[in-house]
Amino acid sequence: MIREDSFGVVLFESVSHALRAEKIMKTENIPCKLIPVPRRLSSDCGVCMRFSAAQREQVERALAGKLEHFEIVML
Repeated sequence: MIREDSFGVVLFESVSHALRAEKIMKTENIPCKLIPVPRRLSSDCGVCMRFSAAQREQVERALAGKLEHFEIVML
């Protein structure tokens, strides 16, 4: 069971990848928000994309084949 307040983040190699992913999410009507990378995580880019844990599969499908070099971390 997924808690309502749980979320995941997508880590990127660059800000341009984060911006492209945000555009893809908007096109797919998947709510998301660009935020600073949490301190306990490391990333080449200082920006990550936050999304609801319940939408992990949708996020993975939306980014697959459209964006390379990303990592999804559930928090």
